Amino acid sequence: MFKILRKHGQSQSYSKQMRREVISLTWPAFIELVMSTMFGMIDMIMVGRLSPAAITAVGLTNQPFMLLLAIFSAVNVGTTTIVAWNIGAGNVKKANTVARQTIALNFIMGIIVGAVGVALAHHTVVFMGAEADTMKDATAYFQIVSAGLVFQAVNMGVTAALRGAGETSLPMLYNVGSNLFNVLGNYLLIFGKFGFPKLGVAGAAISTTVSRFIACVIGLYIVFFSKWSVISIKVRGSYRINFDIAKEVFSIGLPSALEQFVIQGGLMMFARTVSSLGTQIFAAHQIGLTICGLTFSPSMAFGVAGTTLVGQCLGANDEKRAQKYADIIHHMAIAVACLMGVVFILFSYPLACLYTDDMAVATMASVVLKIMALAQPGQSTQLSLAGVLRGAGDTMFPLYASAFGIWGFRVLVAYIFVSVFHWGLIGAWAALVLDQYTRAAIVYFRYISGKWKYIKSRAEEVKEIEACS
Repeated sequence: MFKILRKHGQSQSYSKQMRREVISLTWPAFIELVMSTMFGMIDMIMVGRLSPAAITAVGLTNQPFMLLLAIFSAVNVGTTTIVAWNIGAGNVKKANTVARQTIALNFIMGIIVGAVGVALAHHTVVFMGAEADTMKDATAYFQIVSAGLVFQAVNMGVTAALRGAGETSLPMLYNVGSNLFNVLGNYLLIFGKFGFPKLGVAGAAISTTVSRFIACVIGLYIVFFSKWSVISIKVRGSYRINFDIAKEVFSIGLPSALEQFVIQGGLMMFARTVSSLGTQIFAAHQIGLTICGLTFSPSMAFGVAGTTLVGQCLGANDEKRAQKYADIIHHMAIAVACLMGVVFILFSYPLACLYTDDMAVATMASVVLKIMALAQPGQSTQLSLAGVLRGAGDTMFPLYASAFGIWGFRVLVAYIFVSVFHWGLIGAWAALVLDQYTRAAIVYFRYISGKWKYIKSRAEEVKEIEACS
């Protein structure tokens, strides 16, 4: 019996140690995401002081811009997973090589995609349903942020490599710092303070682009010149694309890129459906989405920890430890999500009032926040476990979940609720809740099957067969 108690005590100590490791990786990613979201909220509050039309102008461009960023998920998700595998296997040299390739790929794609965004800005905001009072500001905002997309792309690549190495504190520092600068820049350029020109919505776009440039420079300094990171790249060396590494990265990351296209394309159609309800209602919708970014942050942070820890465990061929980490991450994510739901139910109206003096808009926004509180367990399940699956290289099922949930519910069902049943904004957000639980169910059933733990080993077997043939 004493042996059983000793074993139980050792198991509890082992679990506590693993929880501490999860927290050590999660809290920097959590702080980074929460602070980025809060700074985004502050940005929107500043823009909201101009007018509801200004909020709508920025809001209409968010989903199209996220659609452009989806292209980089193929590189970034593949990078995080492969770097984690190699760090787990003790192959730091290969991890550094993958990081160099990621920076080169994202730089090239960033220039191309940014140019496309600038060229198609007007057509994009017209497609999104911009009205006469938002057309000019929305076009200018989209052009300016697209022009600086290359900086964000390179920064995302550096961040992906660092997270794969388990170093979430460094991206937190430079991304939070750049967002602080963005808040200051917004204050100066939106309202024309301290001798700066009053540029309104365009000022917010300029500040955002400059802050992304600063984050990019600091990220590059860390991996090229500092000794703070396991990821350390020599400045001198080949920047030609290594097609073997690119193939490996894209084989894992391409489904994630497709997933992001599915998500962002669906969200763009969802925004278009809501924009048909008018500028005031869309302003309330945008306020709700911005505040709800706070609920995404914890679950996404746990997803980052899942990708890193599961990837490193599977790189070391320790499937049992990977499973244990995944269980802990999921349970912790659910607990935090429930807490966030309670906060939204209790404080929805005061939060909405931070964004606007229009009481009708604030009331509508507070209602959708209460609806979003109901979605928290589903949202946290799908985001945290999708991170676990990505760490295992199992990127197809998050794609399936997003395709079915987003397009089945947030596009089709939302359109029916809004345009056929005439349920307005409440109908759109009811469809959003159904989407979250649908995605959660698909990802969860894949997770409990356990098949994700053997994706990496099967991929290695295929490579060995190809090498011998």
